[in-house]
Amino acid sequence: MNASVWLPTTVKEMKALGWDSVDVVLFSGDAYVDHPAFGAAVIGRTLEAKGFKVAIVPQPNWQDDLRDFKKFGRPRLFFGLTAGAMDSMVNHYTANRRRRSDDAYTPDGRHGARPDYPTIVYSRCIRKCFPDCPIVAGGIEASMRRLSHYDYWQDRLLHSILLDAPIDLLVYGMGEKTIAEIARRLDAGDPISSITDIPQTAYISAEQKPVKDGDILLNSYDDCLRDKKCQAANFRHIEEESNSWHGKRIVQFHGDKAVVVNPMYPPLSTEEVDEAFDLPYTRLPHPRYKGKHIPAFEMIKFSVCMHRGCFGGCAFCTISAHQGKHIASRSKKSILAEVEKITQMPDFKGYISDLGGPSANMFGMHGKDLSLCMKCKRPSCLTPRQCRNLNSDHSQLLDIYKSVDSIPCVKKSFVGSGVRYDLAMNPTGDESVDATNRHYLEELIINHVSGRLKVAPEHTADRVLEIMRKPSFEMFHHFKAFFDNLNSRHNLRQQLIPYFISSHPGCREIDMAELAVETKKMNFRLEQVQDFTPTPMTLATEIYYTGYHPYTMERVFTATSKDDKLAQRRFFFWYEPSQRQDIIRSLRRLHRPDLIDELIGHSGSTMRKKPRR
Repeated sequence: MNASVWLPTTVKEMKALGWDSVDVVLFSGDAYVDHPAFGAAVIGRTLEAKGFKVAIVPQPNWQDDLRDFKKFGRPRLFFGLTAGAMDSMVNHYTANRRRRSDDAYTPDGRHGARPDYPTIVYSRCIRKCFPDCPIVAGGIEASMRRLSHYDYWQDRLLHSILLDAPIDLLVYGMGEKTIAEIARRLDAGDPISSITDIPQTAYISAEQKPVKDGDILLNSYDDCLRDKKCQAANFRHIEEESNSWHGKRIVQFHGDKAVVVNPMYPPLSTEEVDEAFDLPYTRLPHPRYKGKHIPAFEMIKFSVCMHRGCFGGCAFCTISAHQGKHIASRSKKSILAEVEKITQMPDFKGYISDLGGPSANMFGMHGKDLSLCMKCKRPSCLTPRQCRNLNSDHSQLLDIYKSVDSIPCVKKSFVGSGVRYDLAMNPTGDESVDATNRHYLEELIINHVSGRLKVAPEHTADRVLEIMRKPSFEMFHHFKAFFDNLNSRHNLRQQLIPYFISSHPGCREIDMAELAVETKKMNFRLEQVQDFTPTPMTLATEIYYTGYHPYTMERVFTATSKDDKLAQRRFFFWYEPSQRQDIIRSLRRLHRPDLIDELIGHSGSTMRKKPRR
């Protein structure tokens, strides 16, 4: 192994680089894959590019004598840590709170390589070993828990993770710019306690009067415990400031301690996004995993992420809370350079698995008048109706697809990320843009689908879709007709695979029954389905916990018990004989025998219970 190609993971590798010590040690709950889809690699490479010596300790053992936390000694500047690319509790548990048996971010998918809540566990281990060294935490787990939040797995409202994890600074969102500035300030001799003004950081204030003019003072954690409406009201402020071009500082008291959250940076420029993606990644797992299979890497190793951010604002999604709603796109040059690197990988067979992003077809999109975007706090540019200021022209995407497919060694490129079909189908008032967007859909369906196109209508009931911040199901009908017609004209045998969610806030059992009937009429036997899982800092989670919609403060029904959730979920599987009797009983209880006929058949509605013996 050429040690200089990788960030060192052992002292031996560090010595091979000619170093006696490092400036920063990063701990990660994931295996070390040197790829731009893995956050620890991105942060490590970013700091390396700024001239700092960085080591990385993947999946440290927290259950022994803590030797993994001690092996590099005290770094010159700080320890950094992340729970990983995925929230640890979603990684570990199903929607029914059952422990999963695998972990896609661990060699051979082995479970048990990280604890629950690694941000808390790792920081406590570090603090035990090095009481005075600065600790900086980031990643999705810390980011979404920066303020009071509902924890589904403990079924209670928790305070900011800053009160449980002994860290000095929390970095939220995409952290390259933030972490580089923290390192620069510490390198210049600033004490960590003085670094309180960097965007996208949160900390516990040591000031006697932490609230400044212009700050947003949230309801305190104690008030939120007493009254769930206070927690619901807080969420609107948090979401609006996360989506703001120039946000305000947020303060929340937890007893006598004030958690301060600095606003996000404005959206990154194309040059700044390119800088993060153009770092010298090997795009491979570290050689320490030789002969082992890392499922998450296998899924993305021939894929290209073309942008960050998502302006869809789906109620159940954390993307905009973490990446922001404003799209930060890479340059065509950067994207094509990454594709060229992929074609040189030894096991590349000519197929790019995904030209995508958080939502595959938002690349290059923004407001026509950016001055209006800078004042806007709407959580979604697509619902309840598409913003008139949004430029939804898909021509840049068409150009990227064409350019990628013209690269020698690329036989075909696919789009595996989710596509917002409503974004491409919504009339814009500009006939040329509408024609381009229809051409995009044709190009996507004919040339960039590997047999199955996955889209996410999520539900069929408009009142549920309104809470989800998704378009009317009528739009899906239009898209399916377009898809079917195109397949017929081109003699394609492709499948449309829709995603649906049960037990989402606002959804009742009868809504799921009607969903089953509606999708059966469309000849679907649903397979891409899930039960709603509340995760911190989403609109749907706040409604699930509080019972109130944060923007209207109206009551919203949500199925919360295990039995109620199961009653909704079973309607996905109306075609399975094992579910038939329960569905029939449910529809009789709901006084909807007509749906028994439509789902099960006439014999179901007339079926009598067997006499007891």
